[in-house]
Amino acid sequence: MFNLFSGIVSAQLNGSVSLNAPAGFTNLEAVSFQGVVQWAISVVLVLAAVIFFFMLVIGGIKWITSGGDKGKTEGARNQITAALVGLIIVFASWAILQLINLVFGVDIISNLTIPAISSTP
Repeated sequence: MFNLFSGIVSAQLNGSVSLNAPAGFTNLEAVSFQGVVQWAISVVLVLAAVIFFFMLVIGGIKWITSGGDKGKTEGARNQITAALVGLIIVFASWAILQLINLVFGVDIISNLTIPAISSTP
């Protein structure tokens, strides 16, 4: 914290301003749009799978603790069905990403590079 203020004070004394990050900060030069997209897709897939898994577990617990009440059992069954449909959607989206990689050669998850189109016959 002191290093940041000392840079401001020296900039005011010297009359020049340095736009470099202070020593305590890491450089963000390695961050790219492709890296952010890859990270976001991976995080969304993992987070969605975890959320739907816990929804499935909570629905199972609700079913067990329903005590034979028809309304509670129906609600628990609906939650389990919704969780299973959600898991199917998450894994289907992962499978579609893998299919895009296989067919078009565009690997969105680990290496977001679009292959060049060649005009050679």
